[in-house]
Amino acid sequence: MKQITADIESPADFTEKFINQTNHPVFLTGKAGTGKTTLLKKIIDSTHKNTVVVAPTGIAALNAGGVTIHSFFQMPFAAFIPDFGQPPFVGQRTQFNTKNTLQQHFNLNKQRKSIFLKLELLIVDEVSMLRADLLDAMDFMLRKIRRNDTPYGGVQVLFIGDLMQLPPIVKREEKGVLDKYYSGSFFFHSKVVQEYPPLYIELEKIYRQNDPEFISLLNNLRNNHISDENVQLLNNYVKPDFDATEHEGFITLTTHNAKADEINEKALDSLKGRTKKYDAQITKKFPEHIYPIPHRMELKVGAQVMFIKNDLAHEKRYYNGKIGRVTELSSDEIRVTFPEENLTITVEPYEWENVKFSLDEKSGEIKEEVIGTFVHFPLKLAWAITVHKSQGLTFEKAVLDLSKVFAPGQAYVGLSRLVSLKGLVLTSPIQLNGLRNDQHVVNYAKNKADRKLLSRKLELGTVTYLQNRLQKTFNWDAMVSRWLALEASHKTAGPRSEMAKNKVWFEEQINTLMGTLDPARKFRSQIIKICQPDQLDIDLLYERYEAAYNYFIKRLEPVFRGNIKKLLLLGKKSNVKQYSEDLTELDEHLTEVILELKKSRKLVQNLYNGKALSKENIWDDQIRNFKIAKVQVVKDEIRRENPTIGDLEDFDTEKKTAKERSASKKPKESTFDKTYKLFQKGRTIKEIADERVLTEKTIYAHMSRLVKDEKIEVDEVLDQEKLSFLKETIGKEFEGTLSSAKEKVGDDISWEELKIYQASTLK
Repeated sequence: MKQITADIESPADFTEKFINQTNHPVFLTGKAGTGKTTLLKKIIDSTHKNTVVVAPTGIAALNAGGVTIHSFFQMPFAAFIPDFGQPPFVGQRTQFNTKNTLQQHFNLNKQRKSIFLKLELLIVDEVSMLRADLLDAMDFMLRKIRRNDTPYGGVQVLFIGDLMQLPPIVKREEKGVLDKYYSGSFFFHSKVVQEYPPLYIELEKIYRQNDPEFISLLNNLRNNHISDENVQLLNNYVKPDFDATEHEGFITLTTHNAKADEINEKALDSLKGRTKKYDAQITKKFPEHIYPIPHRMELKVGAQVMFIKNDLAHEKRYYNGKIGRVTELSSDEIRVTFPEENLTITVEPYEWENVKFSLDEKSGEIKEEVIGTFVHFPLKLAWAITVHKSQGLTFEKAVLDLSKVFAPGQAYVGLSRLVSLKGLVLTSPIQLNGLRNDQHVVNYAKNKADRKLLSRKLELGTVTYLQNRLQKTFNWDAMVSRWLALEASHKTAGPRSEMAKNKVWFEEQINTLMGTLDPARKFRSQIIKICQPDQLDIDLLYERYEAAYNYFIKRLEPVFRGNIKKLLLLGKKSNVKQYSEDLTELDEHLTEVILELKKSRKLVQNLYNGKALSKENIWDDQIRNFKIAKVQVVKDEIRRENPTIGDLEDFDTEKKTAKERSASKKPKESTFDKTYKLFQKGRTIKEIADERVLTEKTIYAHMSRLVKDEKIEVDEVLDQEKLSFLKETIGKEFEGTLSSAKEKVGDDISWEELKIYQASTLK
């Protein structure tokens, strides 16, 4: 097993390897500040598996780059009873579904069903909020849609989150019924987790805090081991008369929205000067319930604000949760100062993307498609925020109002936002009974896997994954059955029909395919013998796979090319629509078989060579463009045989737009790099905005960054006349504010053009 497993690395590296080499479910957790979000994004970018990301709420899904559970599964908002029969009636405002009634909502079109069938990895973020009954409903749907009665329908599931944070919400009316089926409301109380427990992996290295005393206190708080000494230590920081608005950089964390809103509104009103309003730029589909911040932002000079995203620029001037003070406001510009660093920056708008998942039918990849954008300054008033909304943020200084803690874990979430105790202020003494976490969660944490178990799970899981994957790869009985079903139609077709003319050709294809079935069955038997726990011979597997691949590809590809050729020629004829559709369906299934052979070959090759099973190493261009390349080869062959045949562009298989190609499942580029590539291709700013589902104003902001980073020259964006005017009017050194410069240039130069010129002087 030396070639396919290794000594346990860090939990983060191990998790990535485990996801890519096994099919076992995983629960990835970690204390606040251990890098769960960073690892989530890394796994999404690097995994070779067809992946969908979901989360319980719209905001959580947006932050994870996914969709909500209910939208992906098209599930009604109702509690789920893991049983058949009719649901109970407990009132008009409380709805239940059973397995019987939930099936009535399985109204999937071909595209959506294909996504479920191709799905290999389902990532569920913010799992602390995932209810047990909702997870069982997801499991039930996956099994039914995929016609696979194993847990999650054979899909690997990665649960990510900190169970010490926000718990699931269950209405009182629902709880009375659900208590008959579940011992609790957390995801680990679900029937499917009881049947098939995920591997419990915990990230342990804390990046937010480095004070041993504070870290120890937080650990005790998580584990319900809080002592009188811990409480006494916290109460040393009680300052009941402390006014956070009079102290630079302090934010108040409170348990209720109304209190946070009241503090922010009162502080903003107390500032002198006029309020400046900024509206988000929204394109296409971006529903209000997932707005990351309010559509309209109201600020004054002097307002304390917090950044709600990390800086995308290489300077990393701010991070999610960093607090500063507004020093300048103009129509198109916000400047924020960090007094302790003596640093002032111009805030650039941030783009949030609303995505949906779709299937690339040519390559079989599940990909993200941007269906709407929300562009706004990544700021919010920061005199106060709720504990709920502080999840994932980091604060240097905070005032905690925990007098009305109403959920287990709120005290921990609030305290763990801080870098150290030095920045802590408590509004009132903390009571020991207000600090306890849910005992169910504390008990479940005892399932954490040790290094020995992790190593063994990886070893066994890799062999099992290999065996199951290769068994599936070399089982194309269902594909051949579809060809056989159409053979009967050829035999009974009318003598003048196109189908009858192709009867002999089709029989030859059938004979070739039928001839592969018995050798494929024999090879599946070999795989079972080779892929045995503790006995896997990777050298033998590599050798046998290469031999099998070459044997079957030589037989399958001629059928594949012959079918493509027939489809291209049918495109030149009339009254053959149904026949073309039938052959196209056969083409889709045969393509899937060949691509699976190629992907599994890459998988075995990488394991044999000791390489990571990553997206980069599996999804190469040869696999992604296989169908397109083969279609072109067949077209060239047809033209050689018949030079006068004319246009052959009617075969749907080769139609792949530039947007589809750019959306291929490759590691995510930065938003600026995407704009840069399109600009290099000669696209105008308007064309880039249309293609990227963004406003022209946003693309101009990208151009400013690209000019500043010296990726493009200012004269590539601004014409010579305007550039000369700016040099004469402003000078080669941009001094003062953007507003004062705008007054000098007047309406001859737009704000966007002025920002680009400013960027060129900052190199």
